Amino acid sequence: MSPRPLKHRCIRFYPDAEIFSPIPRRIASGVIIIYSDELEALRLVDYLKLNQEEAAKKMGVSRGTVWRLLESGRKKIVAMLAEHKELIVKNKT
Repeated sequence: MSPRPLKHRCIRFYPDAEIFSPIPRRIASGVIIIYSDELEALRLVDYLKLNQEEAAKKMGVSRGTVWRLLESGRKKIVAMLAEHKELIVKNKT
């Protein structure tokens, strides 16, 4: 049985840089990939201070999807800082 197709997510923000590192690249201890939809959910809720329902409407997804994106994105950002890893922003394909 194949997985359900990914629903289109409206993403209005793409960072100028795709790689973020807490330390110089030559001594980073690994890489963490954050997807553009996770970054957009974080931007809407944590940066623009929208609630999850408002963010869900802007992204064209359910509130539950926004909650999952936030949980995943926050975990990745904390792991980047705590484990001294690079964070790379990618689009889901």
